[in-house]
Amino acid sequence: MAGHSIDEYLETIYFLAFPVGEYSPPSKGTAPTLAVRVADMLHVSRASAGEMLKRLEAEGLVERGEHKEAILTPAGRERAERVVRRHRLIERLLTDFMGYTAAESHVQADLLGDTFTDDMIDRIESRLGDPDRCPHGWPVDTAFEQAENRELRALAELEPGRSAEIVRLAEHDGELLHWYYEEGLVPGAYIELREAQPAAGHFTVALDGEERAIGERAAAGLFVRAA
Repeated sequence: MAGHSIDEYLETIYFLAFPVGEYSPPSKGTAPTLAVRVADMLHVSRASAGEMLKRLEAEGLVERGEHKEAILTPAGRERAERVVRRHRLIERLLTDFMGYTAAESHVQADLLGDTFTDDMIDRIESRLGDPDRCPHGWPVDTAFEQAENRELRALAELEPGRSAEIVRLAEHDGELLHWYYEEGLVPGAYIELREAQPAAGHFTVALDGEERAIGERAAAGLFVRAA
């Protein structure tokens, strides 16, 4: 399936199942199906995503909801949460001990995920000093993450004139993730939304007193806490 493992699909479905605020990816026309959203995030064909969703359903990790949508089963959610925790701790290992940049760590963590057992991940967490978050601001504790989701919003949803702290960065787009770090749009930075033109996909923000224009995709992937 275009080189993506079951765990990578589960991680993506988990992200969509527990959104930040009212997060939804930029789209045109009618609301996209889960297969379409997963395909877009993993950069695979819709047919490949659909086939993997069928496989996940056959393995009892995904089921069809009331409106035929695919949702995580209890077993699927448990596995997805383990995958997410493992991924975030590996990212911290890579940045804290191996010299990888925060942007590089995401791709490498995807490649390394299947090589670490649960016991190894527990030991890594302990050796790291039980970190709260991955380099991109996502909590290691998924229960805390899901509770915090209600406090955050995508920058694209903020009202012009509001200031906010960047708390998390969307990880699924590697090029965009690198761009965030290059532009200084990182967890802990404070920004002000000066202007929003959602219909045109244009937003103007101020960072350290300097105005800059960002697109809809970037604004939708910056998860902030309003000041």
